[in-house]
Amino acid sequence: MFKNYSLKNYNSFRVNHKANFFLKIENNKSLINFLSDKKFKNEKKLIIGGGSNILFTKDYEGVILYSCIKGIHILEENDNHIKVKVGSGENWDDFVKFCVTKNWYGIENLSLIPGSVGAAPIQNIGAYGVEIKDYIYDVNGIDLKNNIKKTYSNKSCNFEYRDSIFKRELKNNFFVTEVTFVLMKNKKFTLDYSELKNINSQGLTIQNIRDKIIEIRNSKLPDPKLLANAGSFFKNPVINIKIAKKIKEKYNDFKYYQINESMVKISAAWLIEKSGWKGHKEKNIGVYNKHALVLVNYSSENGKDIKILSKKIKESVLEKFNVTLEKEVNVF
Repeated sequence: MFKNYSLKNYNSFRVNHKANFFLKIENNKSLINFLSDKKFKNEKKLIIGGGSNILFTKDYEGVILYSCIKGIHILEENDNHIKVKVGSGENWDDFVKFCVTKNWYGIENLSLIPGSVGAAPIQNIGAYGVEIKDYIYDVNGIDLKNNIKKTYSNKSCNFEYRDSIFKRELKNNFFVTEVTFVLMKNKKFTLDYSELKNINSQGLTIQNIRDKIIEIRNSKLPDPKLLANAGSFFKNPVINIKIAKKIKEKYNDFKYYQINESMVKISAAWLIEKSGWKGHKEKNIGVYNKHALVLVNYSSENGKDIKILSKKIKESVLEKFNVTLEKEVNVF
């Protein structure tokens, strides 16, 4: 247990706020022992993974729980599928890379997404036509309120777009210890995304797909190690088709994607760019010049600066398009 611990190396915005207490969880036993300690019973608790989807705006008055649980274990295997259990503290992209080297198909389109394996089901991460919910078998962890082990099946995770039960009802009440995935052993690619449709599927390998995804992501998104950011700051909005059609009347380049008869999904990046924010810079923060959905931190140590900028962007988009942006990043 660390006291008054700097969080600068545990959030990809690299803001320098502190936590009253910081605990690295190595295994189930260390977490259960902590939860049994009456001294910390009434302390607020916050679970973090790679810190790639979080913005601290002040010091955290409580205990931060950080998973260091490692391991990749094969549970079952046949000619078509493989079931593998992975520690929540494993780096997500390292796990994807491992699967690619083994020719385990399914999650290669999720290459280079920052964060930990434990965060993947919480966010229901997705990219380039793939969502992780389609490959999760179950999620194992510990209920922080009752100090008991619990397993959630795929169905009971209540996955939705960039959402899950862990992000709603169980937020900060369930510590993910392992995630079980079912992947394919037979070659099958998801190439529906526009930038992947041009790939010649003849002789295509899983490594080719990973390399292409990495190339695309690097061309659009800054490496957090080189330029502090948390990826997409806002979710792509789901709006009424009537509002979308009004926007389309004014902008020929506006696109929307039908979800059902009345609702469509639109690009948050497009809204922000059309509102004049792409490449914007003020003080030590700004909006990335290659992708308007990414807020970047050049050198600020205070997350409040980024929060204020995000509020300005949100108000600007609402005024111009009558669309309310919702944060994808968790703000504390």
